[in-house]
Amino acid sequence: MKKSIGSGIMFFLALSAQAQVQVNGELKNLINQSFTYFPKIKEVQGAVSTAQQRVELTKTNLPSVAADGSYSYVRPKIEIPFPIGPGGALENFQFAPVNNVSASVNASYLLFDFGRLKANVEKSKTELQFAEHNVEYVQNQLAYQVASIYYNIIYFQKAISIQDSVINYLEDNRRVVESKLKNGDALKIDLLNINAQIDAEQNRKADLQNSLAKQINLMVYSTGQGQTTGSAFDFDIPLTGSGDALALAQANNIDFTLAKDRIRQSQSDVVLSKIADRPSVNLQAATGFKNGYVPSVNDIKFNYAAGVSLVVPIYSGGKTRRQIQVAESVVRQNELAVASLSSEYQKNIEQALTDVKTNMERISNTEGQIEEARAAEVLAASRYKNGVGTNLEITNASTNVQRALLTRLQYQYQLCLAKVQLAELMGYKYW
Repeated sequence: MKKSIGSGIMFFLALSAQAQVQVNGELKNLINQSFTYFPKIKEVQGAVSTAQQRVELTKTNLPSVAADGSYSYVRPKIEIPFPIGPGGALENFQFAPVNNVSASVNASYLLFDFGRLKANVEKSKTELQFAEHNVEYVQNQLAYQVASIYYNIIYFQKAISIQDSVINYLEDNRRVVESKLKNGDALKIDLLNINAQIDAEQNRKADLQNSLAKQINLMVYSTGQGQTTGSAFDFDIPLTGSGDALALAQANNIDFTLAKDRIRQSQSDVVLSKIADRPSVNLQAATGFKNGYVPSVNDIKFNYAAGVSLVVPIYSGGKTRRQIQVAESVVRQNELAVASLSSEYQKNIEQALTDVKTNMERISNTEGQIEEARAAEVLAASRYKNGVGTNLEITNASTNVQRALLTRLQYQYQLCLAKVQLAELMGYKYW
């Protein structure tokens, strides 16, 4: 009873936490669109349909009917001398035909199997449940993939925007250098240096554009859509301790659900192994035509038969016992796999929480660096215009601003991905 209440409280907390997950509508739409577009989803849904058919097939216990026909030529003829008539004269009497002909329709029906059919149906149901949960597993993996691609696109778009601002700043200063060069207040090397810096920044922009194009291609591959309008790392989840996060993962994450399904499947195999030696009762019936009936053994006659058969396994050479041992061993392995999965998830959750905390601190620390770098950039530009600064100061100031902005962007991006990963680990269905 206490376990049931605890599970209910954990389920309620999980629903409350999922309701607090912040995710924009565009990302939700893309994720749900991928569920109908991505081919892998259709593949695992087909496996569910197959498992449903297997359940129905296992439940079916209809009579089996088969037609049978045979002919055989038998020599020597089976006959013996037999006294016939009042004089007692001997005459050969035939007990079996030389040409044996038989045609029949045979039917059988399993009347009692002492639990084997029911156990097989239960096993088929566990396989169906596993197939259904596997669809959820693929959906979760696909949702994480789409969310990662979505925020990758935002990151590269923002990085390109930063590169554009850096390039615009350098081009403005190049015009100042060109003007000073005409007036004799600058050297040719100053112009060459700033041109080289602009070329380097253009190359960085080209690399970012290439990476962005690849992410858009991945989005098309996953969802069939390549246009996104997102511009912020707006994914957010309620943070909790690693212990509570692991408990939520064990209750909600589909990996744990599949692991428990595997335990139930192996337990079904144990049950089937234990009842393999149980008897079975079958109804049998047959009707048809054949010859061989004394005294007119060559005449083909209509015949029929009906009865009940009982099959009782007696000895299997220890095979059943070994099958039970193997099945129980598989159960233990699957139970140990759940423990291993918990250990792995605890490690991944702690790492994700550490990434979240660290990147939040980094973002806070970079705010002052950005303000200082921008102030230094303005000061360097002013000094150069007034003839008391150098082109090297402008280049260094521009580089420092770029590094500070890109550093903050990277921390924001890493923080967002860490939260997406944490949501995936804890089993939140935020779509």
